[in-house]
Amino acid sequence: MRAKQAVRLRRSVGAVLVVAALGSACAGPSGEGEGAEGGRKAPPRPAAGQQQPEGAAAALDSYVEKVREQRVARVRAAKKWGLERPPLDAPAPPAVKPKIITRKGFETDGEGLPPVFTTVPTKQKVVFLTIDDGAEKDPELLRMMSDLRIPYSAFLSDYVVKDDYGYFKKMRDSGVSLHNHTLNHRYLPGLSYSAQKREICGMQDVIEKQFGKRPPLFRPPYGNYNEDTLRAAKTCGVKAVPLWASEAFPDRMEWREWDRDLHPGDIVLTHFRGKEDWKGSMPDMIRRVMKTITAKGYAVAKLEDYV
Repeated sequence: MRAKQAVRLRRSVGAVLVVAALGSACAGPSGEGEGAEGGRKAPPRPAAGQQQPEGAAAALDSYVEKVREQRVARVRAAKKWGLERPPLDAPAPPAVKPKIITRKGFETDGEGLPPVFTTVPTKQKVVFLTIDDGAEKDPELLRMMSDLRIPYSAFLSDYVVKDDYGYFKKMRDSGVSLHNHTLNHRYLPGLSYSAQKREICGMQDVIEKQFGKRPPLFRPPYGNYNEDTLRAAKTCGVKAVPLWASEAFPDRMEWREWDRDLHPGDIVLTHFRGKEDWKGSMPDMIRRVMKTITAKGYAVAKLEDYV
């Protein structure tokens, strides 16, 4: 009798853990792993009054144990990298991506052009981390982001990445999406349409050749663009133009909005920089931005799951 009660208790506890884990089990930047971002689902629970098959019970136990191990590993990684709290686990991405429209005040006269936006429309408490240009190639950043399983997107300019494509191939292999930030980081509104097209389409070609995929996202240098920029981007295969709502530095955050706060779906910008450029290293910057994001109750989600 006691043995039967123990079995029922184990199943009940396991089911509760699965329900709790489904919305929060963290997958890394690669989208691998268990839970929401990894795309795997818990084994189905039996209906009331039905006995759970032994195979399903074993799968349930295995799933719960893996979720537990992932959480323990993330806590351990947070301590390793100097975070007081581990990053929050992102919820499952939407089954249907939200419709992205150009932010009011960011429009041009052209129609049917890639939307320009600073925030993704979502009610989930998630933000998106993006890193621009590629000047600093700190191996500690790769290790830190992999250990903490923080998703991010990189917007690259060829003039600073071409001396070490291998660094960004490692980034790609860890699941990071690589996007377009032009060939030479020029001020695009000062260029002709054809010159802008060379900057944007040329970088599309580089990314496809070096990393195997033509990116759908483009960020203009300095966030500056005009209608020619968007027209050129469209002809180069660009689907959307994400800008940013806040910017992260090792010693501070800067904000676009008047309330100086995060909002659901905000895009956070930072740069590939080292101590010679700002007050700290890339890991210092990640510590700063993650402290802010986590303290405000937000998780970092993968931008490409929403856009």
